[in-house]
Formats: sequence, C-alpha cells, structure tokens
Amino acid sequence: MRKGQRSTTLSRRRLLGLSGAVLALPAWSRLAQAASYPARPVRLVVGYAPGGATDITARVIAERLFDRLGQQFIVENRPGAATNIATEQVIRATPDGYTLLMASGANAINATLYDNLNFDFVRDMAPVAGVIRMQNVLEVHPSVPANTVPELIAYAKANPDKLSAGSAGVGSPGHVSCELFKMMTGTTMQHVPYRGIAPALADLLAGRIHVLVDNMATAIEHIKGGKVRALGVTTTFRSPLLPDVPTIDESVPGYEASSWYGVTAPKDTPSGIVASLNAEINAALADRSLADRFAAMGGAVLAGTPADFGKLIADETEKWGRVVRFANAKPT
Repeated sequence: MRKGQRSTTLSRRRLLGLSGAVLALPAWSRLAQAASYPARPVRLVVGYAPGGATDITARVIAERLFDRLGQQFIVENRPGAATNIATEQVIRATPDGYTLLMASGANAINATLYDNLNFDFVRDMAPVAGVIRMQNVLEVHPSVPANTVPELIAYAKANPDKLSAGSAGVGSPGHVSCELFKMMTGTTMQHVPYRGIAPALADLLAGRIHVLVDNMATAIEHIKGGKVRALGVTTTFRSPLLPDVPTIDESVPGYEASSWYGVTAPKDTPSGIVASLNAEINAALADRSLADRFAAMGGAVLAGTPADFGKLIADETEKWGRVVRFANAKPT
C-alpha cells in the first residue's frame, strides 16, 4: 500500500471511529443520567387539594421513594379544572425525571369530556408505573326497595327516572361509573351532580338522593352502621372490607369501574430514568406493609411495567370515552 493510500485509509478509520463515538454519545448520556438520578429533589404533582385519595397515595409513594433513593420526592398540590392544570404543568415540564404526575382515572375521563385540551394525555405522557387500584361501591338509601343489584335493575326499569343518582360532579369517577351501569343495564336514573363527594353523601344519608357510587374508604362506616345499603363492589374482585358484598360484575358481566392511580412523566423522559423509577416503585409495592395500608383504603397494589401502565391508560381512555359520549356529559 502506498503512503497516500495508507494516509487516506487511516483518515477514514478515524472518521468512522469519531462518527461512532458521536452516535454513541446520546446513549451514553442517557445511561449517565439514569445512573446519577435523582441528584436533586423531585416534584410529584397532584391535581387535587391535600387530603384526598390521590394526595394520600402520592405522599405514601413519595415517602417510600425517599427511603429507597435517599432523595426528596416533594408532593405539590395543584388543584383545578378536574386535574387538567396539574397535568398540563407536568406535560410542559422539562423531560428530565424531576417533575412527575400522580395520574388518575380522571385523566382518562377528561380526554373525551373536555373538547379543547391543550394536550393529549396518552400521546404527551410517558407512563412510569401503576400504584393502586381503588374499589368503589354502589350504595343506596334504605328507602330504595332493592337489596341486590338485580333488584335495583328491575326496580329502575319498572320506574324510569324515579331514582336519582348523585355524584361528586360531572365526569367524576362516581358519575361515569353510574353511567356505565346505566349503559350496560338499560336503566335510567336522574343524575344529580354535586361539588364534591361530601355533599352527595350527605344527601344520600338524608334520603334526598337514592343511589351513589362512592369510594370504599368514605362509604364503609355508613354501610356497616346501616345508614346506607351496599349492593355491589365496582371491581371484578370482592373487597376484603366487605367480603359478603358481591361485585357488580357477578350480576352484570363485564362491568368494571375502579379508580386507579399511578406515576407518569413528560414525554421524552429518558427511558433509563423511567425504568429506574418503575423498578423502585414496584419494589416499594412489594412491601407487605404498604399492601396492607392500601387494602385498608379499599385498594390493591397495581404493580407492573411502564408498558402495562400505558396499556391501562389507553384502555381506560377508550372505555370512558364511550361512556362520556353515551351520557352526553359536558363539564360544568
């Protein structure tokens, strides 16, 4: 090989080597980010005021992540617009793993309920990990002549629109759960929206409304005290808190309307950070003491991969979209 040819060959080799190194930089950078994460406090944004189930779940997970990773996970409450303010804040954040969202079923419902959102939740969020699936319960005032779900269906069909069903508001989990029940059973009931579950429950206890889908944590005291009658649990598995109450699915096959919570991040968050967070959350969920704590709230752990959680979000968005359109629900 002549000297000029050797020089050209070496130059090409150097160029190819440099090109390979440049191409490898993004992958190396992502690995380095994941290895050093988290290097500073992480914000976990909640779209509700403090004290509710979403907030409690976020604080439990933040505490466990601090224990495992040695860095603060600060819960930031940003209530308003049915979680849309908090959701958009996280979507617009830098995708570096330091701003996360405690997502919930409201995000899946809002995708269809609101016509002019500035984001597409399924497209613009990176699923990280599911945390908990919460059981709700279909309850009636004792004046309602029904002791079972089939009896309620029969009574509602014989008395169209005579029953009133309350909810925490249009598009709330309790509202769409009741609309799903109506859609699947061919029954009609008047919807009475409230500003929160507390006034709806107060009117159920007073007999001013007849039906309510409530979360297990707030309902169980009144159920056990005989002030309301539990007819069915909304998940496909019975509740250990109310083992004698059947699931609605036992009478209405295919019915399922649980509340769920999990962690999401902005789209384009490095996959290594997502994988690291997922592993740490799943490890926390494997702790029996945490599972017992969630069970006392009427929930079960929702462990799985980011892909598992992403599929849940997509499936729930499609399901609740059908229900919102059936009910012709509009935000107030």
